[in-house]
Amino acid sequence: MTFIQWFLFFLAIQIIHFLGTWKLYQKAGRKAWEAAIPIYNGIVLMQIIKRPKWWIILLFIPIINLLMFPVIWIETIRTFGFYKKIDSLLVIVTLGLYIFYINYGTNPTFNPDRSLKPQSELGEWVSSITFAIIAATLVHTYFMQPFTIPTSSLEKSLLVGDYLFVSKFHYGARVPSTVIGAPMVHDSLPFTGTASYLKSPQLPYLRLPGLQKIKNNDIVCFNWPADSLATMWGDTSGKFTYKPVDKKTNYVKRCVGIAGDTLQMIDGYFYINGKKNELPYRAKLQFYYTYESKSPIDANTFPAFLLEKERTGVYRILSEYWENDKVQEAIKKNGSLTKIGQDSLYTEVAGGINPDLAERLKMSSVSTKININLTQEEVDRLKKYPLAVSVTKINHAPDNAIFPHVEKLQWSQDNFGPIYIPKAGATVKLDSESLPFYAQIIKNYENNDLVINGEDIFINGKKADSYTFKQDYFWLVGDNRHNSLDARYWGYVPFDHVLGKPVMVWFSWDANAPSFGAKLKSIRWDRLFTTVHGDGEPVSYRYVVFALIAMYIGWSYFRGKKKVKK
Repeated sequence: MTFIQWFLFFLAIQIIHFLGTWKLYQKAGRKAWEAAIPIYNGIVLMQIIKRPKWWIILLFIPIINLLMFPVIWIETIRTFGFYKKIDSLLVIVTLGLYIFYINYGTNPTFNPDRSLKPQSELGEWVSSITFAIIAATLVHTYFMQPFTIPTSSLEKSLLVGDYLFVSKFHYGARVPSTVIGAPMVHDSLPFTGTASYLKSPQLPYLRLPGLQKIKNNDIVCFNWPADSLATMWGDTSGKFTYKPVDKKTNYVKRCVGIAGDTLQMIDGYFYINGKKNELPYRAKLQFYYTYESKSPIDANTFPAFLLEKERTGVYRILSEYWENDKVQEAIKKNGSLTKIGQDSLYTEVAGGINPDLAERLKMSSVSTKININLTQEEVDRLKKYPLAVSVTKINHAPDNAIFPHVEKLQWSQDNFGPIYIPKAGATVKLDSESLPFYAQIIKNYENNDLVINGEDIFINGKKADSYTFKQDYFWLVGDNRHNSLDARYWGYVPFDHVLGKPVMVWFSWDANAPSFGAKLKSIRWDRLFTTVHGDGEPVSYRYVVFALIAMYIGWSYFRGKKKVKK
């Protein structure tokens, strides 16, 4: 829905409110016309039901207003003597229209001195829980939101099992575009897997002013632009599901390229505007390396300091099979293999492959080689290992899965570019060569009608040879370069997809531990309450936090004892 459509909807709500409450306003000693003036009628209503005027603000905040409207409906009918549970149920079930019946079909009595306290213990619980959810949703949406790290794409900086606080106000809190949804959940309801929201109506994109702009190498939380999964994690159906921007899967990556940059990757390293990107101290790049040993690799000869590292096998396959197009298609469907060497008869490949397909292709494992995901420090240490023959970095072959998915470019996950990162207000030339870079921006992110007719490009029905961008875009990737689904595959991330800036790890444990007991033992105490950004080694503020919590508990205890004495 557009802003004009929402304005008309707002006016319609005001008319409904006037028709359903004007007699009640009169009963409360107010004028009937006061029920018809937008916003002012809400202020008057708060005075009638003896509630704070700032509640009106909550009625304009998406998701929170879904909780506030029933509260105000119930407060209104109770102010006029309708206290029964059936009355509260009816006003909620009828979406407030039960007030029409009270307004026209009864002779209600205004009770200005009614008690604002709940009439029962259950009512007190419901009231407390409702306002706790409202407060938490407000903080969650506009100030600070908890996230968890499910993958290793930023390993070393952020670990699997880290729980983060993500600041919404650093880059400006985004107003939810999905107006009808369950509070405190993302795209699906717990335990059911069903959608937690309605796809329409939708608010136009709005964002509050931020404290800073996204900078190169910032770690950023965002909605995955290419998301079409039914649920955030765990959907393997392969079916396409349309999702509003604010309900797309949450991702965390490092922003290597900001709007206006020209970016290139050479041998796995980024160059920004021609200069090699210098990462902060805490960032540790990882690549897959082929380690060759003097003797067959087994539990006794494998380097002990690398036992926890991700690794895959190295295989030999007949070169005539490897160079067959149909075999390549089958390999892509059943795994991921990269060529690392070749002799007159065999090709050596590294990666993972379906065992059944490997057997059909007569692939054999190379016993003295293995593929390991390593940082530079681990590479240097492995080279000094007594059994090491060589440690060779993997350099992936060209792959059409790399954005912008143009085969003749021959780009790979290690080598691509230069590529321009669009900036709001910048204009680029459009032709058959440049369109693949910007087509999804024009059509999907900036909502234009794009038609290609031969060599001609039409935008919103008009022939175009250039395009001016409406918003900033960013290039977000993982530090775990050979184990990260990122911008290299889906392209640019629009600013309207940006959620916020991770600022603190408040809890951390090994999420892959086999049992809850094992997870408790794996708590990483040195990571609790550490900052995400900054120079030098992370510093934990857990003792400061624990001390503050203890002081608060002590203060609450002694305050309670003083009240009892009085």
